Amino acid sequence: MTLHGWITHLRSSGKVAFAVIRDGTGIAQAVFVKTALPAEVWQRFASLTLETSVMVRGEVRADARAPGGFEISVADLEIIGPSPLDYPIQPKEHGIDFLLDHRHFWLRSNRQRAIFLVRNEIEQAIHDFFYERGFLRIDTPILTAAIGERSGLFETDYFEEGKAYLAQTGQLYGEAAAAAFGKIYTFGPTFRAEKSKTRRHLTEFWMIEPEVAWYDSAANMRLQEDFVSYLVRRALDRCADSLKVLERDVTKLEAVKPPFVRLDYSEAVEIVRQKGSVTTPTTRARFPRTRTIPILLNARR
Repeated sequence: MTLHGWITHLRSSGKVAFAVIRDGTGIAQAVFVKTALPAEVWQRFASLTLETSVMVRGEVRADARAPGGFEISVADLEIIGPSPLDYPIQPKEHGIDFLLDHRHFWLRSNRQRAIFLVRNEIEQAIHDFFYERGFLRIDTPILTAAIGERSGLFETDYFEEGKAYLAQTGQLYGEAAAAAFGKIYTFGPTFRAEKSKTRRHLTEFWMIEPEVAWYDSAANMRLQEDFVSYLVRRALDRCADSLKVLERDVTKLEAVKPPFVRLDYSEAVEIVRQKGSVTTPTTRARFPRTRTIPILLNARR
């Protein structure tokens, strides 16, 4: 077998040495036995540093104890591109400012890889869910000439036509498309120029907006229930290793199963009032802020 990748860890016990290699799809441990290798190959191993790009050839075998579950008995090693000795991301704790300054290198870490794998799976699951149910995907403009919802706009110059704005929603286009195709969804970046710029304010995010003709409230809620359950199941089934790297408590995800509890607005207000979150009948219920991607499902008769 031939493997191309980057060195993530190195260790040696004198006559036997190990290198963990990342190839973009996962990791594998390469084993170098001094007595089984030509002298020049052993010397090449001695010159390896973190993130050196390499090519190794050897025999592969499964080993549950090895990183990635596989081990390669190396017969040859070629250095494709050496890495600087002062490679900035080391196997130790770094501050968030330092990591953001070196974002292009931080992406190579296990935790960042796990985050992107989960995100990728969720995005693919979103498309699969709607495709399997006969929805048509509609791509709506990112630049718009008018406000879509009651929140701030990000303004930009747009050639000789004057001002344009980053879109807050694809809903208006989705409503027109639903009247033409029956069931559609939009999925793309949206922007809200809120006055507060914190981690708890959704100023830039991706939003899913299905629009369905002839749905009543019950059908709308069933779609939401099926959608959330589907995404959670996909994450559990296909992202177990990534969730483990992220140290997520999957028991909470495993508990996400239909049917969901359904409440009307008055019941919800009464529950939060009993818990002391609402002081007067006219006060709007204050729910805890959460960092979530909005799912907007609008019934159209």
